[in-house]
Amino acid sequence: MRLQRLILIRHGESVGNEAASAAEFSGDEVIDLPFRDADTPLSPTGEAQADALGTALRELGVGLEAAVWTSPYRRAMQTSARALDAADLERAAMADERLRDRELGILDHLTSHGTLARYPSETERRAHLGKFFYRPPGGESWADVALRLRSFLAEAQGGSAETGVVFAHEAIIHLLRYVLEGWDEHQVLAAAVEAPAPNASVTLLERDPAGAWVASVVGDVTHLREHGVEATLHTGRPDPRVNRATEAAEEVSHVSAE
Repeated sequence: MRLQRLILIRHGESVGNEAASAAEFSGDEVIDLPFRDADTPLSPTGEAQADALGTALRELGVGLEAAVWTSPYRRAMQTSARALDAADLERAAMADERLRDRELGILDHLTSHGTLARYPSETERRAHLGKFFYRPPGGESWADVALRLRSFLAEAQGGSAETGVVFAHEAIIHLLRYVLEGWDEHQVLAAAVEAPAPNASVTLLERDPAGAWVASVVGDVTHLREHGVEATLHTGRPDPRVNRATEAAEEVSHVSAE
């Protein structure tokens, strides 16, 4: 039986999320972090969020027969390990480099203020090309990421598991939906603003009777509230009300399968 359900989970809050939001809010040019992006760990809040994901996995009926993948980045691997342990699933997620976060090239560790100050021509080029097709030097566009995710999904859907779980990053979640739900450039960029994926949130895609993928749950953080854990929403945008507020993260979006 081919894959019928795909559970998409954003990693818990990382120290990078905290530092990036603080830097944007303060108007700093550089995000003060000593780590590579790949090595950035969870914050204490992120660890608690990852533990609370065990409840979500149990309620979704995830068992040992499910296929579980993770981004190889430390924050995603920590989230998967803690969540699976909390769900009493004695197994490890399979790390797949195609699930890594989007690479930013020369813009890595820069805030929006830093990009504008140090690479004004890149800001202009991004405005001209649009967010989906803009590729920073040495980095990736959203379209580039979608290409590697098509490769991942071709393998994932060809396996024997009916349920799959992916621990990854917000951009990856939006682009997996882009590929599976047949979105266009405008739909995926709108979803990034209107239906964000809070840290440790759950998005559930299921096949309808015709075999098409449909989102039945988007950005669910109910399990965090049940455990008394703070919900966080770090989007990378300079508006601190978006980056730091928990109210938006708690507005769980349940979508009809119709």
